[in-house]
Amino acid sequence: MIQPGESAPDFELPDEDGNLVKLSSLRGKPVVVYFYPKADTPGCTTQACGVRDHRGDYEKAGATVLGISPDPVSKVKRFHEKFGLNFPLLADEDHAVAEAYGVWVQKSMYGRTYWGAQRATFVLDAGGLVSHVIPKVSPKTHDEQVLKALAEPS
Repeated sequence: MIQPGESAPDFELPDEDGNLVKLSSLRGKPVVVYFYPKADTPGCTTQACGVRDHRGDYEKAGATVLGISPDPVSKVKRFHEKFGLNFPLLADEDHAVAEAYGVWVQKSMYGRTYWGAQRATFVLDAGGLVSHVIPKVSPKTHDEQVLKALAEPS
C-alpha cells in the first residue's frame, strides 16, 4: 500500500457516465481517493451516502472526492443514480489502479478466498502527494476521519 509522502499513482478511469477522469488533472486542490469493494452493498452504500451527505464539508475543505471500485461502468452508474450521489464514482474493472495503490488484496469469506478491493482511503495534497492513508476504514466513520485529515496541515 502506498504511504504518506509518496506521489499518488496517476490514473485515468471512466466515471459513472463513461467520461474519463484523470487524477493529475485535479492538481491544485486536495483530492480524496477512496476504494470500495462493490457497488450497492450495505457498507459501500453507507460510505457513499456519507460522502454525499457531507458534500458541503468537502467543498469547504476544497477537496474533490473520487470513489473507485472494480465494478463495470453500468453497475457504477446504477449505484450513482439509485442513491443520488453527487461526486464521481470510477470504474476500475481491470483493478489496475487498485493494484497500483496496493489495495487489491486476497480476501476470504465463508471459507472461500478471492481477490478484491480493500476498503481504504487516500487523502492527497494539492501537489499530488499522499498526505494521509486510512486503511480498512469503517464506512460509518469514513467522513469523520477524512474531514479530520483534510483539516490537518500536510
